[in-house]
Amino acid sequence: MSSYVTYLEAAIDGERLPAGTLQTTHKDRPIWVRYDLTALKAKWSKDSLRDREPTLWRYRELLPLDDEHRVVTLGEGVTPLLACPRLGSSLGLDDLWIKDESQLPTGSFKSRGMALAITMARRFGVGRVALPSAGNAGGAAAAYGARAGMEVFVFMPDDTPIINQYECLAAGANTFVANGLITDCGRIVRDGKDRMSWFDLSTLKEPYRIEGKKTMGLELAEQCDWELPDVVLYPTGGGTGLIGMWKAFQELAAIGWLASDRLPRMVAVQSDGCCPIVTAFDRGERFAEPHPNANTVARGIRVPAAVGDFMILDAVRESRGCAVSVAESGLLGWMRTAMSQEGIAVCPEAAACVGAAEKLLASGWLQPHERVVLFNTGAAQKYVEALQTTVPTIDLGQPIDWSRLGGPASG
Repeated sequence: MSSYVTYLEAAIDGERLPAGTLQTTHKDRPIWVRYDLTALKAKWSKDSLRDREPTLWRYRELLPLDDEHRVVTLGEGVTPLLACPRLGSSLGLDDLWIKDESQLPTGSFKSRGMALAITMARRFGVGRVALPSAGNAGGAAAAYGARAGMEVFVFMPDDTPIINQYECLAAGANTFVANGLITDCGRIVRDGKDRMSWFDLSTLKEPYRIEGKKTMGLELAEQCDWELPDVVLYPTGGGTGLIGMWKAFQELAAIGWLASDRLPRMVAVQSDGCCPIVTAFDRGERFAEPHPNANTVARGIRVPAAVGDFMILDAVRESRGCAVSVAESGLLGWMRTAMSQEGIAVCPEAAACVGAAEKLLASGWLQPHERVVLFNTGAAQKYVEALQTTVPTIDLGQPIDWSRLGGPASG
C-alpha cells in the first residue's frame, strides 16, 4: 500500500523533517507526522471500513504505513464504548460512557502506541530500544518488542505496581527498578543512549506513539457514527493519548468525515498529588513547571514533567476544554464506585476522571445533559496494591451466620 505521509513536523517551531528516516525529537521536543489530507479526502471513504477487520489497523490510511504486512501486532481489537447509566445517575450525568481500553492485548491503551512505535522502529532497522515506565508502557514495550524480535530495556520507579514489573520480565525485557520517579528513569535512558546503543522509546521521544494513540479518537468517532461527544475526560500524565485524539479529530474534520463541525471539549485530568498540567493551565501558561514531590497511586499519571506539556495545553485550549485536578484521597473510592456500579475494571487513572466529572458538574462547567466519554486507560487487575482489602471469612467448622452475609435478595 502507499503511504499518505508527506513529512514530519517539529511541534515546537514547525520545521519540516524527512519522514523516510529514523527520527527522535527536534530541539528536545516532539515531532508530528503529517499526511496529504487533500489526497485522502479525494480517495478514501467511510465505505472502505465496512469489510475491514475490527482492529486499529483498519485506519491504515491515517497511519504511517507503507507495507501493511510488516506491522507488529498482537491483534489490537476495537475497544468497546460502554453506556454507564448507573454511574452517570450517581454523578448527575444523563449520558455517560466509558471507552474501555483495558481490553487491549497488554491490558491498557499502551498497546496502541507501542504497536506503531515498535512497527516503525523495526522498519528503520532498530534492534534495541529502552524506555522509562511507570507501569503499562513498559509491559506493552516488552510484549511488542518480543513480538518483533527486538531487545527491550525498561527502567521503572521501585514503587511501580508489581504486576507491571512481572509482565516486563515475563516478556523477556531487561527490567530494572530505581529508587526515584519516572523522570529519574528517563535520565538513565538518556545517559545510556550512546554507551548502550539503544533507541530512546520514551513518551513523545519518537513520532509514532502519537499515531497509535490517535486511533482511540478514530474509533470513538466511528462508534459515535461520526458525531463526536460533547466532552472527553482523559487521565493525563505524558499526555500522548489526549494529544493523539485531538490530532485524530482534526484530521477527520479535514477529510470531511465528521457529521458536524463541533469537536469535543478535551479535559486533561490529574491527581492533586501530581498536577503540573493543571497548574500551568490555571496560570495561563503554555509550558509546565515540574511538579515537586510527585506522588499518586495512579502511577500512570505520576509524570512530574511532560516533554509534550505545550502540546497537551494547546489541545485543551483549542478545544475549549480545561485541565482539572482531583483529590488523591478520593481515587480508590471512585475506582470502587465505578467498578461496583458498572462492572468495568476501572484503573486508578480512570477513577480520577470519575472524580473530575463530579467536580466539573458541581462547578457548572459540565452540564447534566451533555454526552461525556471517560477513558479507562488500563485494567484494574494490574493494580493489585490499589485493590488490596480484607475479604470476610467463613469458618466451615462453625454454623454459618447468615445475617453476616446481608439481607435477603429484593424482588
